[in-house]
Amino acid sequence: MELQVNAIDKVIKNAIEVMESSKYQVFEICEAARQEFENLEKELVDILEQTTQTILRVDQLEVDYRKARVRLSEVSRDFQRFKEQDIKIAYELATKLQLDLTMMREKETQLKTRRDELKLRIRNIERSIERAEVIGSQMNVVLEYLSGDLNQVTRIIESAKNRQILGLKIILAQEEERKRIAREIHDGPAQSMANIVLRTEIAERMIGKQEFEMVRVELGDLKSQVRDGLEEIRKIIFNLRPMALDDLGLIPTLRKYVQDYEEKTLIRTRFDMIGKEARLPSAMEVAIYRLVQEAFTNGFKHASASFISLEVTFQLHMVKIVIQDNGVGFNTDKFEVSAAGSHYGLIGMRERVELLEGRMELQSAQNAGTKITMLIPVSGDNRKE
Repeated sequence: MELQVNAIDKVIKNAIEVMESSKYQVFEICEAARQEFENLEKELVDILEQTTQTILRVDQLEVDYRKARVRLSEVSRDFQRFKEQDIKIAYELATKLQLDLTMMREKETQLKTRRDELKLRIRNIERSIERAEVIGSQMNVVLEYLSGDLNQVTRIIESAKNRQILGLKIILAQEEERKRIAREIHDGPAQSMANIVLRTEIAERMIGKQEFEMVRVELGDLKSQVRDGLEEIRKIIFNLRPMALDDLGLIPTLRKYVQDYEEKTLIRTRFDMIGKEARLPSAMEVAIYRLVQEAFTNGFKHASASFISLEVTFQLHMVKIVIQDNGVGFNTDKFEVSAAGSHYGLIGMRERVELLEGRMELQSAQNAGTKITMLIPVSGDNRKE
């Protein structure tokens, strides 16, 4: 272990040296970008001033050019009042003003193009500076971590391993859920649809034999079977994501779940809500719903219970959930010592509660039922009236 720690220490020291060198390079790049930014801003101010003056000059030249054209038109029509010399002077003035106007317009176009280029470059440099500052800040954070106590680094590594294990358990739970959904679809709607196809073929043969009364009865049965299949699909969809959570909230959804559970399992249930009901963040409501669902499923599969109760209490900064059954129970000492055995559901529940920064307490004994208490903190900002 000591050799491993020394190897990690050497790697970290090398990483610190590289990060320190890179940090100064990023700083130099950032400073060069800032200098270029200042120079471009100064140039932009000068270009903006020139553009303004040029626009004013173009406007004045357009007025003078129009007047010169009017003058040229006047002297060209009236040969009695104006001499050839007057016409020549008016023509030369109009030509000069036209040339000046053309040149100033060209200058205005060039200045505007340069102005737009400078603005674009300034925006790009601003983004580069921001990215460099973020990278520098991130490198400082990394250096602080790397420069800390090696024991702390080891703890961080252990923490990462624990998070990986937790992540693997979550993935395993997701895969188990997918298998359950696949089984439900295979045993329910898929079988119904296959049967419908078969009976449709039978109905087609009956039509060919003109046995219309039997066809009518068969179609009636098919319609009933389609309704049943549709109801099964809707139940599966509801279990995947209870839409009532979004529309009605946690308490009405739990109340309906408890009622449906009693009808499906024939296990007596009771649901109580204490305190003032409040809407919680969507993710938290889903998490609580899944926790209750898991506890009730355990009560049906493992506890052999004939009665199960749910109590939800809304406190000022806490939601308290108590689920209790009268089933066979189990030895909690063994559960606390080892994660092995048939308690993966309860272990997953505890981990999900801890992810919500809450805690879960178990009370159970052989032939004495099980009581699960979950305390989940809720900040004032998270409540939705």
